[in-house]
Amino acid sequence: MFERFGDLPLHVLVIHLTVLVLPVAALTAIVYAVVPKWRWLLRWPTLVLGVGALVCAFVAKKSGEAFVAAIPQLEPLVKVHRERGNLLFWFVLVFALVAVAAFLLLTGPSALASGKGAKATKSRPLELVTSAAIVVIGVIVIIQTIRTGDAGAKAVWDGQLPPK
Repeated sequence: MFERFGDLPLHVLVIHLTVLVLPVAALTAIVYAVVPKWRWLLRWPTLVLGVGALVCAFVAKKSGEAFVAAIPQLEPLVKVHRERGNLLFWFVLVFALVAVAAFLLLTGPSALASGKGAKATKSRPLELVTSAAIVVIGVIVIIQTIRTGDAGAKAVWDGQLPPK
């Protein structure tokens, strides 16, 4: 299921989407957390991108495992990439959970000029903790995405992977 899409290994296709979605999701969530005036606009995108990031990371992980299983000689060449990818998946899982929590807990002024219809956050400390968690895990996801992609690119472009 996670091996191929047409003639291409699925992992090769999925990683490009993942490298785009994860940082965009993290940046969207960070802005959502730290700019209360924009929360009315970014609430749903934060939720959708947070869950979408988890789906992308899961498919990238599983397709990478299928890719290596199909070509076992790749195992030592992609060891660092695989380790970083596994860690990235767990970071994205935490990010998705915190994004859902932020969606449920963080509110702000509505799009109406008067701000009517906006619900106040139930607890200011809860808002601060949730916002801080989004910022921290968002930055971690961005950094780990770069590190994981770098390790994969080095495995491919430094000529370590054998041509098919």
